[in-house]
Formats: sequence, C-alpha cells, structure tokens
Amino acid sequence: MGATNRLACYSDPADHYSHRVRLVLAEKGVSVQLIDVDPAHLPRKLAEVNPYGSVPTLVDRDLALYESTVVMEYLEERYPHPPLMPVYPVARGNSRLLMHRIQRDWCALADTVLDPRSSEAARTEARKALRESLTGVSPLFSEFACFMSDEQSLVDCCLLPILWRLPVLGIELPRQAKPLLDYMERQFAREPFQASLSSVEREMRKL
Repeated sequence: MGATNRLACYSDPADHYSHRVRLVLAEKGVSVQLIDVDPAHLPRKLAEVNPYGSVPTLVDRDLALYESTVVMEYLEERYPHPPLMPVYPVARGNSRLLMHRIQRDWCALADTVLDPRSSEAARTEARKALRESLTGVSPLFSEFACFMSDEQSLVDCCLLPILWRLPVLGIELPRQAKPLLDYMERQFAREPFQASLSSVEREMRKL
C-alpha cells in the first residue's frame, strides 16, 4: 500500500474515518502513497488541495476528494474489482442506508467518546449506548458472513474500524454478543484488514 503512485491518500493513523478508506484501498489492492497526518500539524500540501484540511483526503492526479463516504464510493467506481457494492439499485440503496445508520447510530457515539472536548458524563453515556446497541444487534451477525450480506462491502469497511477501537473506547462486549465477536474475529484476521492497519492502530490491540 505504500508504493509511490499518482494516487495519494492523506490519512490520520489513529482516525477511524481514515481507517475505513485505507481498508477500501486494501480490499481492492490499490497501490497508493499513504501520507500520515498529525491533525495538530497539517501539511501545507493538504491545505492546498482541501480547503477544510481534513482527513482522509484522496488525491488522484488533478482530483482531490474528502469526506470518507465520498472517497469510498469514488474508489468503488474507479476500481470496480473486487466489487464492494451490490449490482442492483435496490440493494445498493439498502447498503447506503446501512452506511448512514452506522454513521448516525454508532460512529457518532464513538466520536463522542473519543473527543477530548466531551464531558465525562457525555462519554459515559455514549459508551453505554454504544455497548448496548452493538449487543442488541449482535444476533444479525449470525445470519450472514458479513454485515447484512454474504459479500464483503463498504458497509463492513465503515463498521470494522469502530469495532477495532472498542478497547480504546473502553467497551467490552458481553458473552451474549458472540455472533458479533465471531464476526470481528473473522474479519480482523483477513489479509486486507491486516494490511489496512497503521502502527498506531496495531497498538490499540497490542499486535
């Protein structure tokens, strides 16, 4: 993934939104120049291509894209194999809705826990809500090999970076969440997922 190419990705090695883009790149086997970014010291080049100075930012020749779902869908169209979205419009719509729900229901809670500006009370409440929500949907993971699908998809790429960070979030899933725990074990062992991890992320689970 580190090979120099016309394609470059500015990425925060600790950020789950950057991680989801790195995971898509790894799933598709795309050669990309990964540029690690410290949010406190943004490189001048990033500010030149992205007025918000945000990560992840993908640069493909003269095109610069930011906002993780925009980048993910661009990569899906730019590199269609292996596909990470269903072929049929109804199924694609359902996948986009699942991505939206992951963002609204789980990523927002994780962001609250991870944000140093959040109060301790807000963090505690968000941590509890995320744990209960993930435990509640755990039975769904016994029905399919992936999340709500038998095929790997962008939906998994949105969810897995959050699940990888559960120890950092201070969340331990109970035994009744076994279908979800089994899903995590399968997914984390896959070669593309391992290739997507930064050294900072490996430390999160001390690999």
